[in-house]
Amino acid sequence: MQSDLFFVDFDYIPQYQMQLVAGRAFSRAFGADTTQSMIVNERAVRMLGYHKPLDAIGRDFSQWGRKGKIIGVVKDFHYQGLQQEIRPLSLRIEPDGCSLLSVKVNTTDLKRTIAAIQKTSQSVIPNWPFSYYFVDDMFDRQYRSEDRFGKLFLYFAVLAIFISCLGLLGLASYSTVQRTKEIGIRKVLGASVAGIVRLLWKEFMLLIGIAFLIATPVSFLLMKRWLDGFAYRINIYSAWWIFLTAGLTALLISLVTIGFQAIKAAIVNPVESLRTE
Repeated sequence: MQSDLFFVDFDYIPQYQMQLVAGRAFSRAFGADTTQSMIVNERAVRMLGYHKPLDAIGRDFSQWGRKGKIIGVVKDFHYQGLQQEIRPLSLRIEPDGCSLLSVKVNTTDLKRTIAAIQKTSQSVIPNWPFSYYFVDDMFDRQYRSEDRFGKLFLYFAVLAIFISCLGLLGLASYSTVQRTKEIGIRKVLGASVAGIVRLLWKEFMLLIGIAFLIATPVSFLLMKRWLDGFAYRINIYSAWWIFLTAGLTALLISLVTIGFQAIKAAIVNPVESLRTE
């Protein structure tokens, strides 16, 4: 595996508040830092075969025609999306290889701040076109597709739940009409409202249980396949409670949907129920 390479300046590490785990950062006090020094991340240390970051300090390197020594090791950080693992990375000072300028700005008067940066940039490098972007916009682009997928999935889930509730309500109404006389006879024989409601719920609970047993493995496989696209993800096997919560939520929604029709049928005067043709 080859190491990625960033061309930086002396202020890059403090600018992004990177944590040094061994050695030192680039310094203007050391003239050789611009020609013979390199800083690597922890992943690069492991790639080079060293057990500890401190073991890499002072070691010689040869990279793309540049030779020198490793002077520091920074803690691993994400410079790509979480879909990818952190790769080995080396940092070198290369004045002619830098094309981006990182600026921390105060967002109180952002328009005026950007105008001031543009004016300064054009006065220093007049032949270089000025363009800019924000780091949070870059992060947004990295995860925009996942965000859209999440919103789309949410909308369809709400729609599916709504349609399912309508179907359950219709099925409960039909079942209640079919058993109107049975309900009346049970009430005459002393059945309570709660007992009749439990009777009507029982057959629907069986259907909901079967649906849960089918949906759980299917949703598990789909979620696992989606999570496999991320190098850093939760362990879905330890997140069993998510499926249990989904099942209980579906059960609660079903009970509320069916309950209204069941209670309505249970409190009807048994005389009216027995007169039903």
